[in-house]
Amino acid sequence: MSLVERTASALLLLLAVAFPFLAEGYAVFQATMVLSYAVALLGLNILTGYNGQISLGHGAFYALGAYTAAILMDRFGLPYWATIPAAGAVCLVAGVLFGLPALKLEGLYLALATFALGVAMPQLLKYKHLEPWTGGVQGLVLAKPDAPFGLPLTQDQWLYLFALGVAVALFALARNLLRSGAGRAIVAIRDHPLAAQAMGIDNRRYKAGAFGISAMYTGIGGALSAIAVQFVAPDSFTMFLSISLLVGVVVGGVGTLSGALYGALFIVFVPTAAEKITQAAPWAIYGVVLILFVFVMPGGVARLLRRRG
Repeated sequence: MSLVERTASALLLLLAVAFPFLAEGYAVFQATMVLSYAVALLGLNILTGYNGQISLGHGAFYALGAYTAAILMDRFGLPYWATIPAAGAVCLVAGVLFGLPALKLEGLYLALATFALGVAMPQLLKYKHLEPWTGGVQGLVLAKPDAPFGLPLTQDQWLYLFALGVAVALFALARNLLRSGAGRAIVAIRDHPLAAQAMGIDNRRYKAGAFGISAMYTGIGGALSAIAVQFVAPDSFTMFLSISLLVGVVVGGVGTLSGALYGALFIVFVPTAAEKITQAAPWAIYGVVLILFVFVMPGGVARLLRRRG
């Protein structure tokens, strides 16, 4: 990374830290949701952009992470910060377990398998034998945590700074991972799986690992959103969430780290802007904006900014 890039990154981080002290409450909440979606999109981008596996059901891992955090907070009384690694661990195991049998599938067949997972998850959360844990259709209501150590911060300000710290750590971890030998192996499998296997790379192991890491990131994003929203319910994790995550990856930039942030901004703000333009057909406006993004920036926002830079 050049000196200019380091300086720009430091300035952006300082601006991000100062943001909750310059903005109002709801804007801070929206920024927290942007960070949670950015973490989830980063996970999906590791799988799809860097490893070449298409997933249409990552909303299921987002829901699993959110419910893991909610159940641990509501049923077991765990502090909110302890639920983040727990949600990541649960989703990591679930991702590997799902990824191993899915290794026999490629392309559209893998996409259909993950699509089935995304469709089934809301129904599983409503299952009557799981209601003592999940709350069934009614969901679970959570308490928003206060700032620790008596810090003079509002709840929204502290949650934003907490989410920012988690996001920065996970982005740094992903950057180091993708620059390591394991990261190069993951990308090699995407570019040419037969050549990668001929070079001694264990495609099965790395694909399953990429699926597990992707699910872990997405689950942590879901846990952050559950803590910020203070509520989880099955209808909050419909199939449209999985489609929105994939749209965010494409809009932000497939195979880019910074694209996760741009995609998260699109997911949070474009639907809201579309509703402000027209209450009659907001999703028509959303579709038009999405088509414009695809035509004007086919490589995503991150790649366009990189070319211009």
